[in-house]
Amino acid sequence: MKKVDGRAEGRAGEASPRFILASKSAIRGEMLRAAGLAIEAIPAAIDERGFERRWQADNLAPDRVAEALAREKALAVSRDAPGAVVIGADQTMALGEQRFSKVATLAQARDKLVVLRGRRHELHSAYALAQDGDVIASGVASARLTMRDFSDAFLDDYLARAGEAILGSVGCYQLEGLGVTLFEAIEGDYFTILGLPLLPLLAALREQGLATA
Repeated sequence: MKKVDGRAEGRAGEASPRFILASKSAIRGEMLRAAGLAIEAIPAAIDERGFERRWQADNLAPDRVAEALAREKALAVSRDAPGAVVIGADQTMALGEQRFSKVATLAQARDKLVVLRGRRHELHSAYALAQDGDVIASGVASARLTMRDFSDAFLDDYLARAGEAILGSVGCYQLEGLGVTLFEAIEGDYFTILGLPLLPLLAALREQGLATA
């Protein structure tokens, strides 16, 4: 495949766009690369918690907060990357009316998991595509997860074995690892649970003519 100004030339002779993931999430980057996208990661420099507080004060639903944050991230990077297709992504978590953010310590993770234990919560994962400072597509998908009513001893063992890696997840678990042992039922798309609604995103890229059908 030829190169045109550092970009791959497709079968029709037109250069493929530069793809940027506006996130430092390794798992999101891995998912996109596995799907065939040559992704460059440039994390968006935005005040996520500040946006969340403002939208929560306006009673914006958790799924809408996720989509709004994905759009803000994509736009923030797109403004400084002319011509590039920027992918923003975000995930929010809710238990009924109670909303959750990431925690900073394992002690806080324990408190959160005690609240979630034996109950069903929702994850809302969103994507946004931006180009030249405009959002050209966005969407959100949701999953429902029910935790087992595990013992305190099991929880303490889980935290000791999983370690601080779980602090990078809003739910304090990673389903691709030990986190799966916390659950008794999962309803929803696996990619959505990992933090990116990959199938809708790929469909949007095809609809925009940015990926092969």
